[in-house]
Amino acid sequence: MQRRGFIKKAALATAGAFAAPYILPSGRLFAASGNRIANHVVLCLFAGGVRNFESMQKAEGNLMPFTLTGNESINPQIAAGMDPLPTPSGQRLQQQGTLFREFRFGQGPTGHFSGHSTALTGQYNLADINLKQRPFTPTLFEYYRKHNSPSVTALNAWWVANALGPYPALNFSQYPGYGAEYGANFIQPASIISIPGYNSLGAPKDFSTAELEKVKSLRSFMDDNFSRNFTPGDAGVTNTEEESAQLEAFIKQSFDDAVAGQYDNPWGTGYMSGDMFNVFFAEQIIKQFKPELTVVNMQDIDVCHANFTEYCNNIRKADYSLAHLWQTIQSTPGMANDTILIAVPEHGRNENPNTIVDAYGKYALDHTGDEVSRQIFCLVVGPPDKVVQNQVISTVTGESIDTVPTIAKILGFYNDIPGGMLQGTPLDQAFV
Repeated sequence: MQRRGFIKKAALATAGAFAAPYILPSGRLFAASGNRIANHVVLCLFAGGVRNFESMQKAEGNLMPFTLTGNESINPQIAAGMDPLPTPSGQRLQQQGTLFREFRFGQGPTGHFSGHSTALTGQYNLADINLKQRPFTPTLFEYYRKHNSPSVTALNAWWVANALGPYPALNFSQYPGYGAEYGANFIQPASIISIPGYNSLGAPKDFSTAELEKVKSLRSFMDDNFSRNFTPGDAGVTNTEEESAQLEAFIKQSFDDAVAGQYDNPWGTGYMSGDMFNVFFAEQIIKQFKPELTVVNMQDIDVCHANFTEYCNNIRKADYSLAHLWQTIQSTPGMANDTILIAVPEHGRNENPNTIVDAYGKYALDHTGDEVSRQIFCLVVGPPDKVVQNQVISTVTGESIDTVPTIAKILGFYNDIPGGMLQGTPLDQAFV
């Protein structure tokens, strides 16, 4: 048995373990009473803790030239540490929607999981978070799947994370009446198709007899779990055979494309960072399944704990990725002119640096809960008949807890969520 074949089969089984079990057979749930603003929403959690000083206030120059208007120059002190990117052209993202320049992560620890949890549940977590536990309150995916009508399977709701860790736990909660049967389709692309050299998939290797026995045992275990029937809720969400086949075909095609070199440099930049790759894979999902609800995150900016200049470099890459995502949406039939893109950091970073200095003499930044680490932004981009264009709101307006009710209003089920379940309110200023 050759290694390439084994890796592909193993990854398909792994993909089933993470993705396929989150898919439900269709069946009518609850009727949504509200009118939709749009039929598709893409939420981008941008991008590992970014400070308004560097993003909105351009303290190091315009590190987000694909989003923000104005001078595109960068501080010469750190410019040498920047990777080349295409030159922006046409309208910037802020001109295609509403930018809340002074958004807030109002309460709770300014940690990545806490920030993600708040953005996806609409609730602040004031106590320590157990990373091994699912949220105690429903997630955006559960609200969408339970209260949407006509009902859809989890193929229509995706959570695409660029790091595994605790993030699959945000797919569904342990709240009574919600849970696994309303979860989304979770996938972590880099765990299925690794970034550092896809050619390894195409390098055959003959296993020894002892290795082969272990491979057979592992493959049997994966196959058994991939095809086994679960009681809803005991190991994620069950899936129909038809939907499982669609997912398997999608993952297999992804492997074939990777082995053929199509994932090596798909955006023509000469490299693909972790954030770029995660957004690229989200784009493949959008083109294939046209989901009504997609959440994708980025985490490369978190390098700022030890390297400020690389943090700035990764803000630029995240900005480019966001613009590329929007271009893909606008060029995808069924998504174009009927999608609203929301980008919001999970939290900011501290006002004062730590003691680590990078090669360009810049001090690194942590995120430990000071006021500046709560200052973020929120960008709402969409068609001019749905989203107010080129609007910049510079006063302190909106919080992280407003993301879930805003998406619920866009997709028409906000009024069907029981009272008291959400702490925030929709960002009505953004909509026509």
